[in-house]
Amino acid sequence: MKPTPSLTKALCIGILMVHCSLASGQYKEEQTVNESIGVLNEIMSIPAQGIPRSMLRDAQAVAIFPGVVKASFVVGARHGNGVVMIRDDKGGWHAPVFASLTGGNIGWQVGVQSTDVVLVFKTRKSVNGLLSGRMTLGADAGIAAGPIGRQATAATDSGLGSQIYSYSRSRGLFAGVSFDGSVVRMDSIRNATYYKSSTPGGPVTIPLSAQRLGREVMQYTGTATAATFSDNLNQVPTLKASTSNQSKPILAQQYSEQEVDQLRDQLAKIAPEMYGVLDPKWQRYLGLPAQVFKANGHPSVESLIKCRTNFEYVCNDPKLVKLARYPEFQSTYGLLCHYIHELSNVKTTFDLPAPPVN
Repeated sequence: MKPTPSLTKALCIGILMVHCSLASGQYKEEQTVNESIGVLNEIMSIPAQGIPRSMLRDAQAVAIFPGVVKASFVVGARHGNGVVMIRDDKGGWHAPVFASLTGGNIGWQVGVQSTDVVLVFKTRKSVNGLLSGRMTLGADAGIAAGPIGRQATAATDSGLGSQIYSYSRSRGLFAGVSFDGSVVRMDSIRNATYYKSSTPGGPVTIPLSAQRLGREVMQYTGTATAATFSDNLNQVPTLKASTSNQSKPILAQQYSEQEVDQLRDQLAKIAPEMYGVLDPKWQRYLGLPAQVFKANGHPSVESLIKCRTNFEYVCNDPKLVKLARYPEFQSTYGLLCHYIHELSNVKTTFDLPAPPVN
């Protein structure tokens, strides 16, 4: 079937929207990492009022959530995106992974709309809870407001009993805050957007901003100095004090999704918006395989191509021009085409018969 101008336009718009979304995501992740560096440096630059280095010296993980904001759709709830730096069992630091923080107790001043949050994980047990992908502070691990400045010396001498200590900065002021009931979730889509691999499942590249954050954390925790950290992106998949070149990007890949997974998830999100303006018959006609909406594995390329044929019919029928120009239809169609293309490229070997004998 020869593409019509409407078909070509819809395809270009849809694919452009996908690439713009991914590019925008990459920028947002870079911004989050850079803001996290700023929050950590600003908090640590005021020893009398910030997080004591004694609290960070044996920390097993450090989470930074810059600009946690009050959500308008739920009274009292707040939500923010940030990064988590985690030590491995040998004392080195993994590259940062992205996570979100959501809860109703975030913030320590009445009327504050934005709060920077830092969580200091003191035990391996609390880190193991975090690595499960989702943890509720106070329920899965004990959490308490962290001591600041000179308070820390007496607190450390008397022995601190909590697994996690929390800090907040609002309007330039620092304080320890209780976060009981707040939820930390690993963000696989943000990790996949930020960490890129040249081949599916292959080693990822650690961006410069992630390395900068790693150096800052290692400096404040007394693990290493900037001089002992390598700048070779292709040879340092995890942040280690010893800078081992043989380690694998365990966390960066474990909590990431491949591009085909991102496309599937975007399809599952935007297709229902298109179905909302269609009657049941058209919903069935333009329906996608059920596996698209299960977020577990992928449908066959053949089944997706059959769906694409129905979208092409809409684009080529002058009587359906209103539907073909509907933004959600164009976005769904563009994502579908891109999804088919990327899913087809995942398989790198061909099932071919034996070559002819010369």
